[in-house]
Amino acid sequence: MIRFTDVQLYHWVAGLLWPLTRVLGLIGSAPLFSQANVPVAEKIGLGMLLTLVVAPNLPTMPDIDPVSLPGLLILAQQLMIGLIMGFIMNIIFMAIDLTATLGSLTMGLGFASFYDPRTQGQSSAINQLFSIMTILVFFQINGHLLLIAALADSFTLFPIGQWPSHDMLWQLTNWSGILFTAGLQLSLPIVTALLITNLTLGILTRAAPQLNLFGIGFPVTIGVGFAMLLLSLDYLARPLQNLLMQGLTYTRQIWIHA
Repeated sequence: MIRFTDVQLYHWVAGLLWPLTRVLGLIGSAPLFSQANVPVAEKIGLGMLLTLVVAPNLPTMPDIDPVSLPGLLILAQQLMIGLIMGFIMNIIFMAIDLTATLGSLTMGLGFASFYDPRTQGQSSAINQLFSIMTILVFFQINGHLLLIAALADSFTLFPIGQWPSHDMLWQLTNWSGILFTAGLQLSLPIVTALLITNLTLGILTRAAPQLNLFGIGFPVTIGVGFAMLLLSLDYLARPLQNLLMQGLTYTRQIWIHA
């Protein structure tokens, strides 16, 4: 008869529970994986499948009872690590979403909004266009595979049971600044062109007060905005790819100095 000791049983449970918690934390917060239209059963099934793949190659885990207080602290730590990795990639997607928001508001299309299942909020047509482009570029660079590879490497770079340094959260806060810098830089062509257009319209209405600013202003700004979108679409793929690769690289590098 095969017999198991309590220590062996705790070790087997911890060997699956702790990695599964980190994997589910990533799936529950990362872009595309965490969308509401993805069934919960499929998310859990994907998490269990990834855990079974990476579990045999994991470093030695601490010999701690998983239902004790230190074991529960490690469980919460693994959840936090997965959430942080998903949060890093969400920052990139939110930066691109900010680009579309700035462009649509400047064009005057802020009122044309509808429900976005990815963000579970209201977004404009320009936001949807940029969202689709970002997803296509993300799959084109195999971002989903690189994110899973970064997750698997995190178990080696930051083993289970190791606690992060105090400045890791400060590094993460500094990283979140890319939300505003990248969003503003990508939206500069559209915002600058529409700023010049609005200044021109202001000079025209000042020189000819009989012109109806509201009658000609909206069609002109919307037309210029769409023209700038058409001209800049060919050049957006490379910045989007670089931005996504920067996020994927940081999901791996943050654990090196943690």
